[in-house]
Amino acid sequence: MGDSFKLTLIASIVWVMIAPTVWAQQRSPLHKAELAEQTEGKIRQLSEVERPSTSAQMLVQSPTPSNQENFGSEVIPITSVKANSTAKGVEVILETPVGTQLQVINRSTGNNFIVDVAGGQLRLPSGEAFTFRSEKPIEGITQITAQNIDANTVRVTVIGEKALPTVELYDDDAGLVFAVATTATATSPQQPTQQSQAPQPENQTQPKPSTGDEPIELVVTGEQDGYNPSDASTATKTDTPLRDIPQSIQVIPSQVIQDQGAVRLTEAVRNVSGVSLSGTSGDRGEDYTIRGFAANIYKNGFLDDYYSDRAFRDSANIERIEVLKGPASVLFGRLEPSGIINLVTKKPLAEPYYNLSFTVGSYSFYRPTLDFSSPLTQDRKLGYRLNVAYENSGSFRDFVNKERFFIAPVLNWKIGANTNLTLEGEYLHTENPLDRGLPIIDNKIADIPISRYLSDPRNQVVVDESKTYLTLNHEFNQNLSLRSAFRVTTASETNNRFVIQPIFATSNNGTISLYNSGPFNQYYETYFLQNDLTGKFNTGSVKHTLLFGVEVGRLYNRNQGERGPDQPINIFNPIYNFSYDAPYEQSQDQRSNTDSFGIYLQDQIAVFDNLKLLVGGRFDTYHSETQDFLNASTSKTDSNAFSPRVGVVYQPTKEISLFANYSRSFNPVSGADKNGDAFEPERGTGYEVGIKGDFLNNRLSSTLAFYTVTKTNVTTADPTDPTGNFSIQVGEQRARGIEFDIAGEILPGWKVIGSYAYTDPEITQDNTYPVGNTLANTPRHTGSLWTTYTFQTGTLEDFGFGGGIFANSEAYGDLDNSYTIPGFIRTDAALFYKKDRLRASINFKNLFDVRYFEGTFLRAANPAAPFTVQGTISWEF
Repeated sequence: MGDSFKLTLIASIVWVMIAPTVWAQQRSPLHKAELAEQTEGKIRQLSEVERPSTSAQMLVQSPTPSNQENFGSEVIPITSVKANSTAKGVEVILETPVGTQLQVINRSTGNNFIVDVAGGQLRLPSGEAFTFRSEKPIEGITQITAQNIDANTVRVTVIGEKALPTVELYDDDAGLVFAVATTATATSPQQPTQQSQAPQPENQTQPKPSTGDEPIELVVTGEQDGYNPSDASTATKTDTPLRDIPQSIQVIPSQVIQDQGAVRLTEAVRNVSGVSLSGTSGDRGEDYTIRGFAANIYKNGFLDDYYSDRAFRDSANIERIEVLKGPASVLFGRLEPSGIINLVTKKPLAEPYYNLSFTVGSYSFYRPTLDFSSPLTQDRKLGYRLNVAYENSGSFRDFVNKERFFIAPVLNWKIGANTNLTLEGEYLHTENPLDRGLPIIDNKIADIPISRYLSDPRNQVVVDESKTYLTLNHEFNQNLSLRSAFRVTTASETNNRFVIQPIFATSNNGTISLYNSGPFNQYYETYFLQNDLTGKFNTGSVKHTLLFGVEVGRLYNRNQGERGPDQPINIFNPIYNFSYDAPYEQSQDQRSNTDSFGIYLQDQIAVFDNLKLLVGGRFDTYHSETQDFLNASTSKTDSNAFSPRVGVVYQPTKEISLFANYSRSFNPVSGADKNGDAFEPERGTGYEVGIKGDFLNNRLSSTLAFYTVTKTNVTTADPTDPTGNFSIQVGEQRARGIEFDIAGEILPGWKVIGSYAYTDPEITQDNTYPVGNTLANTPRHTGSLWTTYTFQTGTLEDFGFGGGIFANSEAYGDLDNSYTIPGFIRTDAALFYKKDRLRASINFKNLFDVRYFEGTFLRAANPAAPFTVQGTISWEF
């Protein structure tokens, strides 16, 4: 297993790295002067074509004889839509085959520049993206969109904030170019204000000046990014290009989730290096490790732990997943030093969008979903989005049946030109058995079929969750903005009487005792308020993006439970004959309240265009109080900590970014030592260096990182305590490793995402576990490679196929290193077809029916699903 595993991973990574060099078709950059010379005489001012009135008018630009044949029955593919910042504003390019020209029909009205491009069709390299959208790309422009409106017409819309935008159209070798001029004046600290040379429409109001060389921030929604998004907000809480972030961060876009048929979060994050599934809490949810330590999961920038999530998270409303690695307390407060997985949800779209989808799979899996979005008012100031999913399935596990319902409505209100209010809700209801998996007996996974279920088939856990977000975004001016977000969640978990596997299973000729948990009720509430003020300013030639934030949180939970006599079962010949007649005793009755407060400051400093610094710090206070009504006792935990972060990015070329960072984290620890002194919070310290590369005109990106993360103040046995009841904080754990991620498009229609991680996690100081032991559920080697290809022309046009491997080496299941979880190599494949509004796909998961396990929980291993088939058909209208 070891040699073949390593050879497979090495071959995969080498293939991915060599393929771009062998196959990529590089296009030399065109100097601006040469571009101006080549396009001279071809620029068509909108005012020269026809001046639109307040009502819609039409202008048909007849094709010239030289290109008349292009406007026949054959549709011209627009293979890419790009937005590039220019000195005057932004340039939107509709790329077509060389020499191809497009017919333009002007339908402008009011403040909306609208052009229909006849004879064209958006067939972007991703093969799936049929809409391009850029929100507020430059001052004076609210939105730019490009979308198919029928089988042979693309509509480009530029919405002016106060007046009709000034747009220049010209044909270039790359395709049709829309040059959108900003309504702001171009200035610099050393030069006086200069008026724009572009003609202004009547009644144009003059906005405030802006810095001419200020970068344009493009916030693009939809799927046009394919496998390679260009920016993320998790690392800095600002929309920052990935290449400018001095920390390892990977983004899993919706395109990857769709292509892989990922229904669970686990199926998506396996594409990221250094991320492993550590357990499922009895098939109720998902727990992960990042770089050897427990991962922290967030949603829309809010902590999304067991207080707010008691079941598997639903993917129906997930737009993308951002994975930030390393200590991150500087912006997010109390955390493990691993990093965070941030789920970003879907928001309302400016144009009507309706999608119905139905998935059918092995083991009676059925999942219909809908995704609707549209403006609700004629002025498009009020819009909505609604995601709904229902799931009913059996399982490869005996007697296990699951049902869930999920709904996520969103309302967005554009109160004014600079103010936006979003109200978002989620509700999830699930019913499924508590399923620990296969027990660990004699320090190994029991040798029984993975289908065998060892509990009462009648047991059922019911979870109800709700989340409500209210987010206000306001721009005071182009350099100062405020984000204020409030979230409240509730979660309840109840069950009937059932038996579960014990924490420590011992076998007597195959018979084990099962822990008999009676009815329990768990209820959780969370309240969080975040306020972020972002300002942009210059100190001489140095540019600053300053973030000041405050976060306040409160958590509450109430737990009650009972316990009855243990129940026997034989793992080789189970008889599900359990008795619940014996009396039950109350085993748990607790209530806890937690209050937290954090204040933070961060400065993103652009010393030069190719040298950027990131400096920040956060101070947190934490107070928790737990009442145990059975023991009539109260325990309290108080902590405070300061968490800094310093990072630097140096970009010697446009394609390469070298980065390094230092960061810290903290996590409160409850309890006290034998002297009554409260424990200090655990502290995490991370160092990281790496290199990011953007290749093939930014279509392919990669990250290579080297890191070391150390966690201190870990509690361990007090050797001076003869009772063995007390602990001291001298434990230390460390993880070091190398990670590589790559994602993007090699050739039109050929996309790839891959990763490899070598992780060396170990106990470096401890009185309980041997020093040198490996941290639990962390394979030393993990790797993935997924690729798809969509045919661009010919009889197979719009058809596509894909495949990939996902591999882990063996891992220890506990800190004692008493047993191992075997390594595995899993293979997946996919076939899909996308034509106009129809998409159909078939996903083959675990193609070679490999028996493997992912993670452990309470001395039990989680068996992964065998070979399964999943088919999906969706209709967009």
